[in-house]
Amino acid sequence: MPKFVEDRVFSYSAKQMYDLVANVGQYPEFLPWCIGARLYDVVENEFYADLIIGFKVFRERFTSHVVLGDHKIDINYIKGPLSHLHNHWEFKDLEEGGSALHFEVDFEFKNKIFQRLVGGLFTEAVHRMVMSFEIRAKELYG
Repeated sequence: MPKFVEDRVFSYSAKQMYDLVANVGQYPEFLPWCIGARLYDVVENEFYADLIIGFKVFRERFTSHVVLGDHKIDINYIKGPLSHLHNHWEFKDLEEGGSALHFEVDFEFKNKIFQRLVGGLFTEAVHRMVMSFEIRAKELYG
């Protein structure tokens, strides 16, 4: 299974970045290719989310279970074009200000041929997604 790991430092607090990532319903406003989001079965620190991802003629719905923790977010894939997807976000405040992000995603497409064709592009898309959160933080927090 392809795995993508990224460690980044942001000028914003761990709480600010955590709140931004946890607000899944707002993703269509700033995430590339995310054209729809629906949250349901929302309870204290978890919910289910359907994200509609669209790019040119490609349009798919991804259903995930989102679990919110103490500056940690785990997203476990339920249904869609993949056989497996897990995201883990972890934010920590830094003594000198700002915060550090540790982000991991591992995934596998159901179709092995599609995996070979799109796998590298998917990794680039994930990298762009993380950058989109940083851009959104700048828009919201200055």
